[in-house]
Amino acid sequence: MIATVLSVNAGRPAPVAGLRRPSGIRKEPVGRIEVRDPGPKRGGLGSGVVGDHIISRKHHGGETQAVYAVAREELDWWGRELGRELPDGMFGENLTTSGIDVDHAEVGEQWRVGTALLEVCGPRVPCATFALHMGERRWVRRFAERGLTGAYLAVREAGVVEVDDPVEVVHRPGHGLTVPVLFRAVMGERELARVFLEAGILPEAEHEWLASGV
Repeated sequence: MIATVLSVNAGRPAPVAGLRRPSGIRKEPVGRIEVRDPGPKRGGLGSGVVGDHIISRKHHGGETQAVYAVAREELDWWGRELGRELPDGMFGENLTTSGIDVDHAEVGEQWRVGTALLEVCGPRVPCATFALHMGERRWVRRFAERGLTGAYLAVREAGVVEVDDPVEVVHRPGHGLTVPVLFRAVMGERELARVFLEAGILPEAEHEWLASGV
């Protein structure tokens, strides 16, 4: 199966029931997006997707969370679990993919998508806004227990991504440290955190943050 982009999605500030201020978590298919390095989490542009909106830049966006990818296969799994259809963009992802194992990508893996070069940086950590958006009981815990979060990507070469663009893995580090394993480290498994710290594969800010909890 050829790995492709099934949907490209962006969001504008919109109300979320139970949240005091608008959020950009609700993404809608737009057909085509331009991606670029947004700079640091604070003081940068927020999203790496032109026209996408991130409200809480303290916790979201920035260089290593420029673009968010989720596999359509994972959305379908949750759809069966929840008993409802989940449209593309439902998890707040910018890229809904098909045919690529997003949830077992290695940290540092690079993808050529359209004319852009994207690098896998880490997992999405579920938050209260995500839970309110989904409207499901115990959502944060259930999502965390599943442990397949999709992947945050950095933009190493700016470009344009469109629906049906192939997703080509052009570099795989080979260390075997995948996004789900990093998620477990982030969620408190100290031995795994030490593995990542010793490997020295994380961006500086993420390395320092992980080190502070070990």
